[in-house]
Amino acid sequence: MVVSPAINGTIIAKFGTDDQKKRWLPGIADGSLTMAFAITEPDAGSNSHKITTTARRDGSDWIIKGQKVFISGIDQAQAVLVVGRSEEAKTGKLRPALFVVPTDAPGFSYTPIEMELVSPERQFQVFLDDVRLPADALVGAEDAAIAQLFAGLNPERIMGAASAVGMGRFALGRAVDYVKTRKVWSTPIGAHQGLAHPLAQCHIEVELAKLMTQKAATLYDHGDDFGAAEAANMAKYAAAEASSRAVDQAVQSMGGNGLTKEYGVAAMMTSARLARIAPISREMVLNFVAQTSLGLPRSY
Repeated sequence: MVVSPAINGTIIAKFGTDDQKKRWLPGIADGSLTMAFAITEPDAGSNSHKITTTARRDGSDWIIKGQKVFISGIDQAQAVLVVGRSEEAKTGKLRPALFVVPTDAPGFSYTPIEMELVSPERQFQVFLDDVRLPADALVGAEDAAIAQLFAGLNPERIMGAASAVGMGRFALGRAVDYVKTRKVWSTPIGAHQGLAHPLAQCHIEVELAKLMTQKAATLYDHGDDFGAAEAANMAKYAAAEASSRAVDQAVQSMGGNGLTKEYGVAAMMTSARLARIAPISREMVLNFVAQTSLGLPRSY
């Protein structure tokens, strides 16, 4: 929901050729096609300027070589939008080139990363061993401005925030229904402030995150990219924090039942925790707000 339509769909819609739009966008829109997104590398996480995946010309074709890590959903995707560098780009400053790579292309392979915390989407390390692509695999301009890459990040943040808000609301709904009817002594356990107050606080935080998410979406829809970037980052931060606390409190409120499959809450613990790390960490959001919103000096 976050990667395929929000990032890839946005980038292709804005910078793709007419043929690329006709080929990829209908399937992305109706869900019949899944496209993963590959930017993170073993030595290039939050600092995407250190990307080493390279693309060099060979006649009219492109040859892609490199590795990506923590790429979600490759096993379900028909293609992946890969972020690399054109081989002529100067080192030290990211000039991304974006390529649509079919997952069945010769030289393209992946292996699962064994994770301690299990989530519905598995994580993979991706290998591009001299993958040959036609000229029309390039999305946008060669050695394009960094804005081309980041065009998909505002909707990514907004969709991620909306997803986190949804998780928080679902978890709270399950917990509230439970504590209204569960009796240990003479009254429902929801009558006790030890449970009622934490759930009420989580509800407030989730609703505030929802409002910030709606603000970010409104700014984005009205073309205010700068305002949307600020609001989208704030929404992602607020929603991830609120969702994580809501899911945890829901499990706590339900006791052992909160860990059972019957109630469907514990299964969200990994996804809620992951939302605080990806697609951007809470610390990088705080860096952005400190520097962009408050005008404080850069820390890195």
